[in-house]
Amino acid sequence: MVPQIAIVDDDQAVRDALQRMLKSHGFIAEVFASAEQFLVAPGATRSSCLILDIRMPGMTGLALHQYLLSQGCRIPTILITACPTSAEEERAVASGAAYLAKPFGEQELLGTLHGALARGEEAAPESLPG
Repeated sequence: MVPQIAIVDDDQAVRDALQRMLKSHGFIAEVFASAEQFLVAPGATRSSCLILDIRMPGMTGLALHQYLLSQGCRIPTILITACPTSAEEERAVASGAAYLAKPFGEQELLGTLHGALARGEEAAPESLPG
């Protein structure tokens, strides 16, 4: 089964670039402009992995990740940011997410993604209905 990756970022250029790159490596990649858009999309919480921008208007990527965890939805998550801070990184890692600072290389993202997918398979994450 081909992993389905959800990309949630308010920057369209980032969404488009990540989607093209992931598709070129054989993934199914869906994009969302906000956490709120992701939450209302049918089946979105069945994604194999999430790539979430930390800083977005409305609900942040970290807040989305924590909300999903609170609902019992343990989708492997990679939090990305253009403005890295040690406090955000600590919160991300403590909540079980991977953390990448922009700009990151293709191989760095792919390595992080493969690691997240492997951890997700071991944990057998549950999805929210939808």
